[in-house]
Amino acid sequence: MYPLKTLRSFTAMMLFFIIQCGNLSAADPAIKETAMPAVGDTAKDFQLATPQGEKVSLSQQLKKGPVVLLVLRGYPGYQCPICTRQVGQYISNAAKLKAANASVMMVYPGAAKDLEKRAEEFIRDQSLPENFYFLVDPDYKFTNAYHLRWDAKRETAYPSTFVIGTDGKIKYAKISKTHGGRANAKEVLQALGE
Repeated sequence: MYPLKTLRSFTAMMLFFIIQCGNLSAADPAIKETAMPAVGDTAKDFQLATPQGEKVSLSQQLKKGPVVLLVLRGYPGYQCPICTRQVGQYISNAAKLKAANASVMMVYPGAAKDLEKRAEEFIRDQSLPENFYFLVDPDYKFTNAYHLRWDAKRETAYPSTFVIGTDGKIKYAKISKTHGGRANAKEVLQALGE
């Protein structure tokens, strides 16, 4: 049998070790690298194309003003009606978003095969304002880089909304792990200071 003093010392060391391991994992850059983007993070630059092939990058848009980044569900076997409503709501607030000097970048992820066709189907009945960009994400390259891949049957990406300041820092983030729970235009306009 071990003396009580030895057991207390061992218990104290184990407790210290557990606390330190928790602190190390929170501060470990490798763990941070796989985390979803959050308020205060610097948004990773990316370049995507419209279904017509026009290339648009985050850094290019940030030179003009803040960016509202909407990550849609794409085509998980059907056009998402919640995404359609969300895009319509942002389009109806286009004048307020423009007054805030914001660009809106909408990302439509999916498997590369037929992605442009599906994206054009999704946006067909919408007239995009000049500060809106509808972009495709073939084979989830952007979605994976931002750690937003909803890798489940009939899913693509977690519906997400970010407001990114001209300094590249994320000022607002809302990531939904369900089909609902989306950021509405009012929340985004508040984050833009409107």
